[in-house]
Amino acid sequence: MGDRLRGKVAIVTGGGSGIGRACALRFAAEGARVVVADVREEAANGVAKEIEAAGGSARAVRVDVANPEQVDGLVAGTQAAFGRLDVMVNNAAAPLGALLAETTDDAWRRVHSVTLDGVFHGVRAALRVMLPQGGGSIINVSSGAGLGGEYALGAYGAAKAAVLNLTQTAAVENTRHGVRVNAICPGPIETPPLLAWIDHVPGGRAAFEAQIPAKRIGRPEEIANVALFLASDEASYVSGAVFVADGGVAARTAAPRFD
Repeated sequence: MGDRLRGKVAIVTGGGSGIGRACALRFAAEGARVVVADVREEAANGVAKEIEAAGGSARAVRVDVANPEQVDGLVAGTQAAFGRLDVMVNNAAAPLGALLAETTDDAWRRVHSVTLDGVFHGVRAALRVMLPQGGGSIINVSSGAGLGGEYALGAYGAAKAAVLNLTQTAAVENTRHGVRVNAICPGPIETPPLLAWIDHVPGGRAAFEAQIPAKRIGRPEEIANVALFLASDEASYVSGAVFVADGGVAARTAAPRFD
């Protein structure tokens, strides 16, 4: 185990799988006490047990981030248990693959209630603890889908784009008080939603990966490494930044490809 987060307390929403799980495990390995929050209680418990089995400190909490009272309770409970909150990773999201013309009002609202409103609830609750204590790091997980249009990801992409502005506004308002707020935009990462979606791509995984400059799908641990930097004191002058970790996808132009 390392010590880059020694003495810090962290919450990771959507911590039961994928990027959230990877962040929780990485933070714990670096000495943080981690609260694994997920709407799926069994998944959260599983990650907390993984952390404890490796010698770390963790607790699991069932939370629906679309419910502001539950998010407030998550943060208040963390402060009551550990006395502070140093890192808040707002990672929970509700993906939806649907054309805009076929997206129902209920589906739109559900995606935004989790993917955007959930981040707002997490930012606000964390600030209420971090501002009085004089500092902290808030990390919002956006997406490459928030940087531009993606076919059949309109509701999800719109919510993730809004997360970026929310991040920058929170940074402008609160960095002067010692609270840093940053965002990560993962590209294609090997998570259950992506793997389920990729089965429907013509040519499957091989054809999809051929379009990525890195020629492969990313691993959740690679996003967790970015989050670790932002959570640590090494990022003490980093706030309002958007870190794109997508294997080079966003760097490509629309010009013909020759590879």
